[in-house]
Parts: sequence; structure tokens; C-alpha cells
Amino acid sequence: MEPAEGPGSLGLHGDEEIIEVVELGPPGPDDLAEEMEDVDFEDEGADEPDAEAWDSEDDEGVEDGMEAQDDSEVTFSLHSASVFCVSLDPKTNTLAVTGGEDDKAFVWRVSDGELLFECSGHKDSVTCAGFSHDSVFVATGDMSGLIKVWRVDAKEEVWSFEVGDLEWMEWHPQAHVLLAGTADGNTWMWKIPSGDCKTFQGPACPATCGRILPDGKRAVVGYEDGTMRIWDLKQGTSLHVLKGQDGHQDPLTCVASNQDGSLIMTGSVDCHAKLINSATGKVVCVFKMETVAPKAPIGEGEEAESNSVESLGFCNVMPLAAVGYLDGTLAIYDLSTQSLRHKCQHESGIVQLLWEESSAVVYTCSLDGAVRLWDARLGKMISEYRGHSAEILDFAVNKDASIVVTTSGDHQAKVFCVQRPDR
Repeated sequence: MEPAEGPGSLGLHGDEEIIEVVELGPPGPDDLAEEMEDVDFEDEGADEPDAEAWDSEDDEGVEDGMEAQDDSEVTFSLHSASVFCVSLDPKTNTLAVTGGEDDKAFVWRVSDGELLFECSGHKDSVTCAGFSHDSVFVATGDMSGLIKVWRVDAKEEVWSFEVGDLEWMEWHPQAHVLLAGTADGNTWMWKIPSGDCKTFQGPACPATCGRILPDGKRAVVGYEDGTMRIWDLKQGTSLHVLKGQDGHQDPLTCVASNQDGSLIMTGSVDCHAKLINSATGKVVCVFKMETVAPKAPIGEGEEAESNSVESLGFCNVMPLAAVGYLDGTLAIYDLSTQSLRHKCQHESGIVQLLWEESSAVVYTCSLDGAVRLWDARLGKMISEYRGHSAEILDFAVNKDASIVVTTSGDHQAKVFCVQRPDR
């Protein structure tokens, strides 16, 4: 999802194929990536219902410092535990679906927080939820692997299936087809609502992240053993496998593609982000985050400071990519020179990032409970929104980049209006 504008931007030609990266400006017919990019289904493992004690619902009068600040327009508070995931309906952007640790998922109206219906029947934390490309269906998946699909207008369940422990789930960008990765290494694909099924067998370790490429014919899947595979969805065959030195040394945490699908980026616990040519399966370059200071020796019983890539994505209007790290660093890389352009520091870990559809603005949400907007050309923060009393676990931005919907460990989902006067 990405922003636009950027007069001072494009001095970047003459750098071979990578410039194809210049994510599309005006959407083309093949530009289904936007449906997918709106949503990040992975719940990057944040699961500490931190400050449950403070129920700062809408209390204006609280004197607890920051917690009294609430920049949100709407608060959805039907969940009774951490809310892990959120997705907006791609067609109208008027509905949200949220899933939580309370084993519940709800479809509700963004304008006023009004409940449309509950996606009932889950018996474990709902960690994945999303609408089909045309907003006809909504799918909800829980950790134990029970996936349910509901017809939105009829508010009724039309299909369900049980797989192994669920790692991630995503709708196809042009069809009623659902893809999901599980802890046994399999990636499943179903036609909805008929339930016709195909499986893609990975290594015997969790398929930790995945994304369908914009052409709708291939999917990229990352695994816990550091390997990545590009699958041909029709043939069920693996087109490319990255492993060993080409792969990552630790589990993959996230994958993304640029808007024409020519480039893929993978992120890992090893703190590297790899840029890959999707046609050849070759690594174009590796972005490494140098650690700021040498790690002090670890005493017994102490844990090492950990860092990892938590989220990444491509800009649509300039050859830029953003990588968000657990140590709070937002790195903006210039794809035409394959170099670091800006580092934007957060006080706490970045959980997820999303680009606007049509400008060089990137959004981050972090463990400190704030949403921030950054101008990627300048590396400067544009604005910050607060209202949660615990970490933000997931968020979504609507197509015209006027609202952000967040979910948090404080049991709430919130809607923030982020319309900027400069548009």
C-alpha cells in the first residue's frame, strides 16, 4: 500500500534491471498487488497483553501521562484479549475484520465501530483474517489450523477446513482462492467455496510466511530453515529454491513483492533482507543491518539482545524499499544504488510497516503503541498517532491513505484519521 508524490525523487535511471522496481504509479490491469498489500496477515508473534490493567478505553480524564492521549476516531472494544490481526475490505474499505486471543473474530464498520457479525466457532486464537479481492468473502484462521470462510452480505459461514498449526493465510489477488502455510511445512490452496484443494510440500519445518505474486500464478513461501521457494500455483511445482548461502541462516519472518512482481524481498531472524529477481530466482543484493555496538558478554541466565527483520515492503512510486527491525530501526533502501538511504529510529521494536499506494510515505506500528508516518525521501517523521495502552500488533491502511486501523494487546482496535493537509 503505498503513497505517491515525490518530485525530488527520480534521479535514478541507468541502473540496470533493478529500476523496474520503480513501483507503478497509476495502477495497471495487472496491478492486483494493491489488494494484497493492504493487508499483512502475518501476526509477527507479539503476544503480551501487556498493560491489561489499564483499561483506558475512552477515559479523557486519566492522569496517567501518555495513556490519556487518544488520537483515534473510533474504538472497537468487543474483544476480551489481545487483538492479533486486522484487514480492511478491499472493495469499499468500509469494513474491518479483526481476530484475537479470545478465539473470536468480528466484522465491523470502520465509520462507527458497529458490529456486522461475529465469525464464531473458533477454539484457539484467531491470528489470520482477511477479505477476498472483491470483498465477497472473509476468511478467519486460528492458531490450531481451523479456517472458516464467511459470505459477507449473507453473514453466514460457507466453508471451513482444518489444517495443521496455522502460520499465515492470504487471499489470491484476483480469484476466490485462499492460500495458507502451516507448521508442518505445507502450503495449502483452496478454491472457495467449492473447497478444491492443492498442497505444496515444503521442507519438514514451518512455512513461516508467504505471499501470492501479482501475476496470480506464483507464490513465494519462506520457511523456518532459512529457505525460500517460488511455487507455480497451477502446476504445483517449485520454480526456484533459495537455500544454503543464497538462503537465510535463520527462519524467514516476512516476504514482499514489488507491484509488478519482478522483485521479491525476504526478511529473516538473521537480520538480513534479500532482494531477489523473481524470474531467475537469483539474489540481486543483500541488505544487512550493521549492529550499532558490539554485544556485551552475556551473563548466565541473561538473554542476548535480539534483533530481526519484522516487516518489509516496496514503494510504488520510487525505487525504494523499507525494512523494519525488532530493535526499532526503520531502514529505507535505494534499490537503484542498492544502498541505505535513511535510518529512522523508533524507541521500541517495529511490528509492521506498510507503504501508501501512491506516494513515498511509509507507515510503521511499534511495540510502544504508536503509529508513525515517515517521508521516505527525506527520512523524516511526518506524524505520530497514539491511543493504545499496549503494543500495536497489526494495522491496515485504506486505499486513499486517509485512515489507519490498528489492533493491540490492550484488547482494542482503533481507527485513526490520518488525512494530511498537503494532499
